[in-house]
Amino acid sequence: MTKILETIEEPGMLHNLSLSEMEQLAAELREYIIQTVAETGGHLAPSLGTIELTLALYSVFKLPRDKVIWDVGHQAYAHKLLTGRHLSFATLRQYGGITGFPSRAESPYDAFGVGHASTSISAALGMAIARDLAGCGEHIIAVIGDGAMTGGEAFEALNHAGQLGKNLIVVLNDNGMSIDHNVGAMSEYLSRLRVTPQYNKAKKDIEGFLRSIPRIGDTVLKTAEYIKDGVRSVLVPGGIFEEMGFTYVGPLDGHNIQLMQEVFSEIRLMDGPVLVHVHTKKGRGYLPAEIEPDKFHGVGKFSVTSGEVEKDTGAPPSYTSVFSQALLELAGENPDVTAITAAMPGGTGLKTFAEKFPDRCFDVGIAEEHAVTLAAGMAAAGCKPVVAIYSTFLQRAYDQILHDVCLQNLPVTFCLDRAGLVGDDGATHHGVFDLSYLRPMPNLTVMAPKDENELRQMLYTALRLPGPAAIRYPRGSGNGVALTEGFTALPVGKAEVLREGKDVWLLAIGSMVAPTLRAADILAAKGMDVGVANMRFVKPLDEALILKLAAAAKLLVTVEENVLAGGFGSAVLECLAAERYAASVLRLGIPDRFIAQGERALLWRECGLLPEQIAASVQERLER
Repeated sequence: MTKILETIEEPGMLHNLSLSEMEQLAAELREYIIQTVAETGGHLAPSLGTIELTLALYSVFKLPRDKVIWDVGHQAYAHKLLTGRHLSFATLRQYGGITGFPSRAESPYDAFGVGHASTSISAALGMAIARDLAGCGEHIIAVIGDGAMTGGEAFEALNHAGQLGKNLIVVLNDNGMSIDHNVGAMSEYLSRLRVTPQYNKAKKDIEGFLRSIPRIGDTVLKTAEYIKDGVRSVLVPGGIFEEMGFTYVGPLDGHNIQLMQEVFSEIRLMDGPVLVHVHTKKGRGYLPAEIEPDKFHGVGKFSVTSGEVEKDTGAPPSYTSVFSQALLELAGENPDVTAITAAMPGGTGLKTFAEKFPDRCFDVGIAEEHAVTLAAGMAAAGCKPVVAIYSTFLQRAYDQILHDVCLQNLPVTFCLDRAGLVGDDGATHHGVFDLSYLRPMPNLTVMAPKDENELRQMLYTALRLPGPAAIRYPRGSGNGVALTEGFTALPVGKAEVLREGKDVWLLAIGSMVAPTLRAADILAAKGMDVGVANMRFVKPLDEALILKLAAAAKLLVTVEENVLAGGFGSAVLECLAAERYAASVLRLGIPDRFIAQGERALLWRECGLLPEQIAASVQERLER
């Protein structure tokens, strides 16, 4: 028997399906997503939780004329399968394949490119404004999760949308709260009632009648509003959204396709902004993901039968785990050390810290700006806060780093996990801009370890500084070096010479030190006298060493896993220019374009950062 999913070429084909066919399609989507993600890795639990919601939306609205913006995009796999990417779905998150997130470059059904949280309502409101200016009438729908709703941008957008009063639908996908059966049934009844034209007409008629009463009409209406709001805040959720100007509908069972179809069909006819609150279950339909939704939120390859994730048992400990252990040791010695993360305690290695020091660990939700200024406040009052955030997400708090931390020279330590090319999550998650956006900030010390043991020493060094510091380190396993007991402070601003040379000096930072050493071996085998320096610090830079080497070597080569614009290589050029050195410099790093998803080694190859490519680039420059 032909599967229904195999016949769906675009969302309009859902409009003619019966409820039983929709439920069968939901089961097929669930099975296909599980089987595919088991092979490719990906965001499994969120996508399993939104299958019925996606079907209800796409069977009521008319895409791509109507626009659906998925916040973050973790939950958009069903969306991809229903919008013409069924045959290419096996390439999910693979090099040259489809992305793990909605992307405007990939499909006309991807109304807005996403990957970072809390942006959907802002984007949807912008589209609604453009729609009205053009005199069009399409529906604009933002789907945002309860986690993303903790981000400040989401509330800024809600506030503006309520003020403008434009036709806009926000679907709050809540997979963090349970709904008591009785409350849920009452909410469904009230929601059905609230979206009917008769209810809204009656509401307006009553308001008009009360206002018509001479002298006391407005007072009676205002009193009624106070009473209504008081009762509503106790009995019905959503009062905060109605105060912001939205019509609130929900909570609804986000796995009841028929109920959501009925509600969405009525909401299409309503004027003004509407917020629909649906309750879903992460990992729905796959027991291991239902039991451990965090584990299967973003997961690598796994066994569908057992739910066990594939592990490289011979791999060295990850940079994240080494950071986690080092912070535990240092916090045990210093009660002033605190830790802050933005909704990523597991990913950043702070879960164990939170268990051991619950009063000193703070997960602020998806609120990076608040996380940084919170740390600044702690530091101003005597704490030594460590802010652990992925490199790509710390971009969101640029002003807070500059204004609230660096300007006041406060001792906040930023630990930027997932720096460099992160692999399968692609352009939205590569942490390749941090050296460039941090380096211009006065008072900030910026460093990157060559291996996991040096990460320990850098964390210790940072916590001893009187001002702010940032340490950036890559995703995944370390180099397998031995971890020394205890800690040793590094000389700030001083590089480490790893290999002496005369003809060429390779100056590498962080994750590029190991491949640069291998490139030096390749060049040495060809008769070149090559030196290698682990620069350690991008700021302050070891200018004395750079000038010394520039005076003697034929060529200086800078190697970094950061964009070339404004990064480590640029710092070296600035140093030479300031001292009027006419040295020959070759800069290797991330080119001036966004890099797609793929295994890290493939992305290094694309950027010319594999050892043999580094060696070839050096040889080509010397020959020229």
